[in-house]
Amino acid sequence: MKSLLTAYRKNGFSLKNHIVMAPMTRSRATGNIPNDLMATYYAQRTGAGLIVTEGTSPTPDGLGYPRIPGIFNDAQIAGWKNITDKVHAGGSKIFLQLMHTGRIGHLDNLPEGWSLSGASSIKAAGQIYTDTAGMQEHSEPVPLTWEGIQKVIDGFVTAAENAVKAGFDGVELHGANGYLLEQFLNPHTNDRTDDYGGSIEHRARLSIEIAQKTAAAIGRDRVGIRFSPYAYLGDLKPYDVEEVHATYAYLAKALNEIGITYIHIASNPNIPQRTFDAIRSNFSNTIILCNGITPDTATAVLQKGFADIVAFGRSFLANPDLVDRIEQHAPLNEIDLSTLYTPGPKGYTDYPTMRLSPVHSI
Repeated sequence: MKSLLTAYRKNGFSLKNHIVMAPMTRSRATGNIPNDLMATYYAQRTGAGLIVTEGTSPTPDGLGYPRIPGIFNDAQIAGWKNITDKVHAGGSKIFLQLMHTGRIGHLDNLPEGWSLSGASSIKAAGQIYTDTAGMQEHSEPVPLTWEGIQKVIDGFVTAAENAVKAGFDGVELHGANGYLLEQFLNPHTNDRTDDYGGSIEHRARLSIEIAQKTAAAIGRDRVGIRFSPYAYLGDLKPYDVEEVHATYAYLAKALNEIGITYIHIASNPNIPQRTFDAIRSNFSNTIILCNGITPDTATAVLQKGFADIVAFGRSFLANPDLVDRIEQHAPLNEIDLSTLYTPGPKGYTDYPTMRLSPVHSI
């Protein structure tokens, strides 16, 4: 475990270890404002070298889920400042994940007067939870005009500037999980015929322009991005494998030219080795790998050479002291799936640590 627990440094990016807490939606931000309960949750998990927050909407129309936080008003900035102060007191760095849900959402989850935005008018199949009426079909998105796209870009930039005001070390642009940026990348959810649709270069344009302008506003060393090649969450449909490969090779090269500090890959079994290789060869800064990694496999994952550091999701969710448990080869708490997105502390801040619930080393 030595390589996992030792300090990490690459091209000016430094962490106290090689361990990242992955972004995880937890739906505790009542009124879309970060609160004291969330501050406790993040402060409990400062064993991580880097914490990436739950998806946070840069603009009101990106609040597709109930009780997810925003970063577009003063109350939200103040709420996040309380959290970043506590995380920094624990010696960790923290990046805010900027997540615009696009067509994934329901009108009841948005502030009054706002509607869902999308690359196109193609409605997502399936249902989404609302606090007002339970499970509902996704609302139909309003396709963004060219002017609307520029407002989205400006919204991301302003959100990144707000994140710096709130004390964050940087932001992670969410280009995965079927949300707005990935909706533009996928030709089944992007049927545009303008400069943001059609070719790979046009469909990747929104992600690249947001990265460029965010880096210009807050510094390229404060910008990361998350991708999930060959994954189809959010009712995304598979498309030609050669085109998928070419898309992420192109994005990695373009983002390397911008000089952002990291690419975060949410792994899945569909990603071929050659796509990993293309991303790695085209991007010289930090790569984070997430999904399916355990404390027992993490060092071997690092030794393969693709990832510089690794992220843990649900292991951190159920184990506030995950890094201590890794260091001591201690067993992990079991996750309570029924409380992933429920309001309140149960299944959120009440998972026991080794100090509160003694365990035996294995």
